Amino acid sequence: MTSERVVDPRELELEHWSQGSLYGGGDVRLGSRLGLKGLGAAYSEVQPGKSGCPFHNHHVEDELFVILEGEGTYRIGNQRIPVRAGHILGAPAGGPDTAHQLINTGTVPLRYLSISTKAATEICEYPDSGKFLAKTLDPKTGEYRFNQMVSELESIDYWHREPGA
Repeated sequence: MTSERVVDPRELELEHWSQGSLYGGGDVRLGSRLGLKGLGAAYSEVQPGKSGCPFHNHHVEDELFVILEGEGTYRIGNQRIPVRAGHILGAPAGGPDTAHQLINTGTVPLRYLSISTKAATEICEYPDSGKFLAKTLDPKTGEYRFNQMVSELESIDYWHREPGA
């Protein structure tokens, strides 16, 4: 059943994607569908041997994952924790010790809900690759209007592209 306030993710069309040999899955965003403005939510399915995202940490937003089906490894900080259906995982905002990634190590799809606070601005850090993501929300649409990935290997001057500088 899908309505303005009730969603069954099994009845929604997932956005399927793949990147290289480790990443891929199917996702559907639920927060805006449900009318939520300050809370992000998504349903994800990840095939065996894959991860739905790179190892990363948020500087502002907290995340929570609810494992619905399957099993995997929850990589958080320097730990690797086995997880299975019924487990609830926390990924608080912070530094590299809260960097996290969920990897399907089972033989069936890993199905889970992601729930997060939805900050007006956010910085994500990717410790494995030395990247940073900066994003800001459009207050009218609730969608991210600025979403820029940068590498610590490349930087620009503070005054770059400023008129009259």
